[in-house]
Parts: sequence; structure tokens; C-alpha cells
Amino acid sequence: MSTLIVLAIVAVVVVLIFDFTNGFHDAANVVATVIASNAMTPRQAVVVVGVFEFLGPVLGGTAVANTLGGIVQLSDMDRESALLIVVCGLAGSILWNLLTWWKGIPSSSSHALVGALAGVVTVSVGRDHVVWGFSDLVHTGEVHGVTKVLLALLISPIVGFGFAYLLHRIVRRQLNRASPGVNVWLRRSQFVTAAGLAFSHGANDAQKSMGILTLVLLLGGFIDAFVVPFWVMLVCAGAITVGILSGGWRIVRTLGFAIFKVRPLHALDSQLSSTLVVLGASMVGAPVSTTHVVSTSIMGVGAAERPKYVHWDKAREIALTWVITIPGSALMAVIIYELADAALRLAMR
Repeated sequence: MSTLIVLAIVAVVVVLIFDFTNGFHDAANVVATVIASNAMTPRQAVVVVGVFEFLGPVLGGTAVANTLGGIVQLSDMDRESALLIVVCGLAGSILWNLLTWWKGIPSSSSHALVGALAGVVTVSVGRDHVVWGFSDLVHTGEVHGVTKVLLALLISPIVGFGFAYLLHRIVRRQLNRASPGVNVWLRRSQFVTAAGLAFSHGANDAQKSMGILTLVLLLGGFIDAFVVPFWVMLVCAGAITVGILSGGWRIVRTLGFAIFKVRPLHALDSQLSSTLVVLGASMVGAPVSTTHVVSTSIMGVGAAERPKYVHWDKAREIALTWVITIPGSALMAVIIYELADAALRLAMR
């Protein structure tokens, strides 16, 4: 079996592992508030979220995949070297996902993927092979490449906070004189919003793996143009769904309780806000962090009702994690690349 085929197989496997860890890491983003507000049992949450998580990447288009697949340019390299770089970038992001899951910190898989890929490409073949997009934004106003990803990651949590804040203020005013029995309706409504959040998460996050897997096929010469095959949609949908169902339950405590004590109305408003922000981003091809959006939506709901009860120390901890994720995942990817490259050089002697 040729080196190219081996590297291609390894790359596909690593992409699917990343997709799985993405779902595993982000499971709490979808289920934390419905469980914390007693709207669903864990078993009910698994069924609802599992079905709609799978449908998201299958029916959600490929706009995000196209964005992620275009952040690096490796087509002018030999195929083996290009695939090795992509594998090392994915491995770095996987390690970062596992580290932050272990610590119970809701970091961003999107940040980790972009940081790892940009870092390893810059070190291995030079920064010119990364599509930064900064100069195009300044000179032409066009947004693409790393700039598009970073802007989406920066703006989406702010929008999530603001939208959740306004929505909660409006809904609370409308329900000001409602009887406690309204909580039954609020809990039942979360079956819809949880399904929507699962769908939007799948439509955005699984597309990241779809984009990278399609890039692997293109770099390996297995397809002639960057067009996401249907089987890629299916396997990525399956991998992220299995990851979600496996569950990163450590982060449920952070999102459901440590930021703000969530009740039925808080959960419903934060879920609806998160769903609209993530789904809107998916439609315009902007990869966002569901972790970021869900976290800030919960903060927005809490700030709209009782700001002093929001645990802002936890928010600062999460914000610090956002800052260090890109350099941290990049460093991991670079270390893995240097070790792999050294091993290959020894093997060729």
C-alpha cells in the first residue's frame, strides 16, 4: 500500500475522531439547560438531540464546509506532505478538545481547529499558505479565510448575549402575571427549542469536519474539485451524533448551574437565542462556537433578570479559555508535526 493511501486513510480516521470529540465536547451545550430546568430527562434529551443532530449536517447545506476548507492552501505541495500537515493539525485540535473536556471547561472546537491548522501550516511551509484574509478585508471589504472565522467567533457570542438579554426582558414582561402553571408549557416548549439547537449545532459544527474531509480528498487527488460528497455528509453526521450521545457531561455543571441557576423560562430563552444565532451563522457560511453562543446566551438571560446572580468569575474563566485556545491548539499541532516529521526522516534513512 502506497504512502499516499496510508496517509489518506489516517487523515479520514483522524477527521472522524475530531468530529466525534467535537460532539463529545459540545454535548453539554445542547442538553445542559433542558436538563438543568427539568424539561427533559437525560434519556429524553438523548433521543431528541440525537435525531436532530444527525439531520443538521445532512440538511444544513455546505456553506460552513466551504469556508473551513478554504482557510489553507496546500495544493501546490506534494500530496503526502500536505496530508501529513492536515493530520497533525487535526491531532492538535483533538488533544485540545480532550484537555478542555477533562478540565470541564467549555472551550471552542472551532477555535481549536483553526488555531491548530493555521499554526502547523505556518511552521511547516510558511504563513503564505494560510488564507488570512486580513488585507482583503481592509482593501476590498471582502471577508473570507481566517478573518471570516475569527470575526464570526468574535461577533456571535456578543449577538447571543444581546439577543438573549432582549428576548428574556420581553418574555418576562409578557408573563409577568402568569400563574406557576406556565412552567409546564415552558418545559414542553423546550422539546422544540432543544431540537432546533441540536439541528443548528449539527448544521454548523459537523460542516467543519465535512470541509476538512473534503479538503483531504482534494489534496489526495481523490476528487477534482472542492465539492462535498454526500457520503461525507453522512459519515460526519454520524460521527458527531455518536459523540453527542456519548456526552461531555462534565460541562453540564458549568453551563447549567455555574454561570446562572437556570429555570424553565431561562432555559427556553437561552435555547431559542442560541438556535437563531448558530443557524443564522450556518446559512452565511460562518463557523461559530456553539459553546460560546450558549454560554453567553445564558449570561444574557441572567443579566436581564438578576445580574448580581450571574457568576461572572466563571465567565472570565471561560473568556480566558477562548483567548488561549488558538495558541494552545497551534502549539500542540506544531509539536505533533515536529515529532511526526522527525520520525519520518528517521524511517527514510
